Amino acid sequence: MAINKAVSIDTAFQAMMKGLQAKSHSWETQQGGSEEKVEYKCSECKDRGVVIYRVHKDTKWNLDKQLDLLVPESMVSEDKFLSGKVCAPDKAREWKTTYSKQCECVKRKKIARLMAASGITEEFEKLLFGNFKLDGKPQMIKDAYECAVEYFKDFEKVRGERANSIALLGQPGSGKTHLLTAIMNNLIKKKSTHCLYFPYVEGMSDLKNDFDQLETKLNAMRKADVLFIDDLFKPVDGKPRATEWQVEQIQSVVNYRYLNHKPLLISSELTTDDLLDVDEALGTRIYEMCADYCVIIKGDRMQLNHRLAGLRNG
Repeated sequence: MAINKAVSIDTAFQAMMKGLQAKSHSWETQQGGSEEKVEYKCSECKDRGVVIYRVHKDTKWNLDKQLDLLVPESMVSEDKFLSGKVCAPDKAREWKTTYSKQCECVKRKKIARLMAASGITEEFEKLLFGNFKLDGKPQMIKDAYECAVEYFKDFEKVRGERANSIALLGQPGSGKTHLLTAIMNNLIKKKSTHCLYFPYVEGMSDLKNDFDQLETKLNAMRKADVLFIDDLFKPVDGKPRATEWQVEQIQSVVNYRYLNHKPLLISSELTTDDLLDVDEALGTRIYEMCADYCVIIKGDRMQLNHRLAGLRNG
């Protein structure tokens, strides 16, 4: 007797849906048939890095100008669809269109990698614009704060230009490092920018003590999207800490970044004139790169150095 193999498409589709629904609820263990849950690092995308959605055939699609693509007005997760929570099997064909987007966990992982590679400590990661104290501060400190905030807001616009960098110079303890670190933290967390922190005193010692890795480390400083040099040429006994070898290494990094229009964040107790006295070629490059975003903080140390606040109030 001949067997009728003609099965309707809808019946086959329903059977497929039921199978997928069953798989989405449970699976067999190797030992025996019991159900067990899989633990994912990200429950949203199940560690796939992409979240898949289903879109109903009648859903309207609009242009997302930021993404430059069409995005559905409404959608449901693929997991809910496959588990039968969205519609009955006979309506499943109305949801056959899929839409996918990168899961937020991908961005979080990238930010974590960038933060780990930046050289910033956990303590420095807490330095933000929001916790920089302005109450009772002199106008110069407020100017530095406003300059730092403006630089971050303008970053995407100026990053490829000649004047694409920022320098906060002068009085120790005035918050220069805090403000530039706040820029760096925001660039990493909000713009996923590869930043590198280089504390001048400790960094130069590290370069000299690990001579085999000197060129590798200098290359990392040259090629980071943003380089923060903290306490450049920090004075000792009133004189800039700038040996011929130290100037040569910094010159090689700054010159590369100058020629390739790569931004710098610079803090220093030296003024622009002092930097020119250390090395005019280096100083002029820094001056040109930071021309639009530079604040020199000079005046009464009792007013400008926040570390002396206790003495002022005592």
